[in-house]
Amino acid sequence: MPTTSTRTKRVAIIGGGPAGLMAAEVLGARGVQVDLYDAMPSVGRKFLLAGKGGMNITHSEPYQAFVSRYGARAEQVASWLEGFDAAAVRDWIHGLGVETFVGSSGRVFPTDMKAAPLLRAWLHRLREAGVRFHMRHRWLGWRGDKLLIAAPEGEIEVEADAVVLALGGASWARLGSDGAWVPLLQARSVGVAPLRPANCGFDVDWSEHFSSRHAGEPLITVAVSARGPDGQVVRRQGQFVVTGTGVEGSLIYALSAPLRDQIEVQGSTTIWLDLLPDLAAERVLAEVSRPRGARSMSSHLQSRLGIKGVKSGLLHECLPKQAFADPAALAAAIKHLPLTLRRPRPIDEAISSAGGVRFDALDGQSGMLRALPGVFVAGEMVDWEAPTGGYLLTACFGSARAAANGALAWLDTNGS
Repeated sequence: MPTTSTRTKRVAIIGGGPAGLMAAEVLGARGVQVDLYDAMPSVGRKFLLAGKGGMNITHSEPYQAFVSRYGARAEQVASWLEGFDAAAVRDWIHGLGVETFVGSSGRVFPTDMKAAPLLRAWLHRLREAGVRFHMRHRWLGWRGDKLLIAAPEGEIEVEADAVVLALGGASWARLGSDGAWVPLLQARSVGVAPLRPANCGFDVDWSEHFSSRHAGEPLITVAVSARGPDGQVVRRQGQFVVTGTGVEGSLIYALSAPLRDQIEVQGSTTIWLDLLPDLAAERVLAEVSRPRGARSMSSHLQSRLGIKGVKSGLLHECLPKQAFADPAALAAAIKHLPLTLRRPRPIDEAISSAGGVRFDALDGQSGMLRALPGVFVAGEMVDWEAPTGGYLLTACFGSARAAANGALAWLDTNGS
């Protein structure tokens, strides 16, 4: 007999990352029978790995500054955050019995800096709400109007009153986010923007001499200048690491979106390094110009300015030999050393990915696919991106709650 009670309805969630788990929480709290399917042996694997260096949950900066971090997608992401912003994320974590603190950078962390206790408490809440977990179940698409899933016992068909897809992007495929969903949705006429690396490193094509000596070395207290998406020069100070092929690290990740976009258009792009951001250009010129006697220029730079190791190596890698005989040119390079980036590192190495289901493929803010009524998408598989710092996770949570609430509304108006 038909009923309007959502308690008899069943929702299938595909994907056991933060977005899938948050959608399961919202739906389970409303009495919906939630079955969550994931291809991996356990849920939250990327969540746990990301937390190994300190579980950055969200950021404490003011709301308008927070929303601006989503760039061209700020308006769309803001619609998610209106229902679940950074303050709400902290309250939610506290409700799981996990305390938080704000670090010196404004980032928010669990007090113990760990992801595992938070995930354990969260899964306990979900199981108490009746959420059923089906691990090693890989979604293969549809067979007719049923979900087709590869289970340990073979292919199975799953019926559901609504579906939430939370399959992530295409970074860290070994943890489950492999982008295999793209052709499945495209085959159903869903518009998908190409997946691209975000928060990624870049190749520089170092010489063998430089790479063999300095790969793995950090550049501490440097500044990077680059052209932003509006063409204006942006300057950031911090640190990054020289790799065997190029550069990576927090300072590079913060600028990676416009750098990636410029490489796609131009074939390469240039950043400028200030190797001594705490010293004025005049002071650097004065020190470089001092008589050095019989000392080599390398020894002179180390003695007068503390330039050695990888910083010295960068100067020799990027400058012609004659520049070391010209104090003005050398001082200018120390404060403004051009470095050409050739290509972003492969998407599977990136912290996150850009691209995904286009917003014009969605029916309003609910995350429902126009081409597939009753199917909702959430998290990183939607076409937005953000820098590290808690912004990724917060938007994944917000989009998942929007999708789950959209599914609840769908169930209310499409009783079976």
